[in-house]
Amino acid sequence: MGALDLARTQFALTTSIHWVFVLVTLGLLAALLYFQTRATLSRKQESRDLYFRMTRFWGMAYVINYALGIATGIVMEFQFGTHWSGLSHVAGGVFGAPLALETIIAFTAESTFLALWIFGWNRIPRVAHLVVLWVVAITAYLSAFWVLVANGWMQNPVGYEMRDGRAVLVDAGAVFANPSTWHAFGHILGAALTVGGTVVLGVSAWHLFRKRGTPFWLRSFRTGLVTAFIGLNVIQATGFPQQDFVKGIQPMKFGGDAADMVARFGPGDYTPWDGISGVMDAMQGIGNAGYAILLLALPLAFGKLAARARWAMPVLWIFVPFPILAAISGWVFREMGRQPWIVYGVEKTADAFSGVSAGGMWVSLIGFTAVLGTLLVTDWWLILRHTVRGPVKDPWVPDAAAASAPEEPVLLGGVR
Repeated sequence: MGALDLARTQFALTTSIHWVFVLVTLGLLAALLYFQTRATLSRKQESRDLYFRMTRFWGMAYVINYALGIATGIVMEFQFGTHWSGLSHVAGGVFGAPLALETIIAFTAESTFLALWIFGWNRIPRVAHLVVLWVVAITAYLSAFWVLVANGWMQNPVGYEMRDGRAVLVDAGAVFANPSTWHAFGHILGAALTVGGTVVLGVSAWHLFRKRGTPFWLRSFRTGLVTAFIGLNVIQATGFPQQDFVKGIQPMKFGGDAADMVARFGPGDYTPWDGISGVMDAMQGIGNAGYAILLLALPLAFGKLAARARWAMPVLWIFVPFPILAAISGWVFREMGRQPWIVYGVEKTADAFSGVSAGGMWVSLIGFTAVLGTLLVTDWWLILRHTVRGPVKDPWVPDAAAASAPEEPVLLGGVR
């Protein structure tokens, strides 16, 4: 395997790992917004206490994922400079601005308000605390949007002109309004809702299977199920228009004629990766299967039916990783399908490579992948440890005795 292929492999692996963190972060935020909004607006003390407990419990899972996800994002920034300097040289004047905005939003606004949310329990008014969470959510989704502005331009370059071999921004409005960005943004929002909802659903299903049919897990189950189902509907609503658009600008993703590519861009090998149809089929297959599973499970959202349908719970927690696999497949299809271009029709991937030696790339590939893989395993281990134990204690509100009481009798070490 040559240095270029090693660099591409590293970018694919590290980006896929980071992608998992992003999906869980955005998806869990939607559930948190619902829980805390219900808690803040509820007039019944019992309901308010329950939803605040749910907010803090699922909020801890969100914070774990966010903290470790930040580290994986930093690695992504390094790779552009160390391995893909040609991309910055040719196209940095256009796609660099959205990435800079994303960095400012993610590392300044979002992290600042998240810290205020974490340490603001019982210290700022309830309504103000809720507003802080909404700001966290808005900045998180804006951060994802600006990344997609950059990626959308790489998929469908608009609003620029070439000067001395470099892309120069001439129409920021065209870049902002790029259909490639907006199609992908809606699709990814749906994927995030599906992933986050499925995580909440799967954990709740596990507890219900263990006969913990309490209001805490029944309402978590209902929220996760509805969130995931809404997400799948958003995916379908945005997926088909996006497919039609991509067929028009990148026909090779769908088996287009290579002769047309030669006529447009000159001689070259434009044959798509052999596995491109496979990842597309995997994404669609998981999506269709998931839609059927969630549709059949929807009646369990009513009353206490979920507590009585223990036989159905294993299917729902086993399904948790599959939306993530579908989302990764979709990302691979989007990125691999535009090869050999890194910026479609403007710069080829080989020309963007920094020229690092094969030996250096092996060291980088092994090291970066090991670090990010360790972060991913640690993330899921901590989330599983937290969610499987259930709401045993409240780590953020030491004086909220009622909210920190265990859901059920707890023995030493948290074992029921």
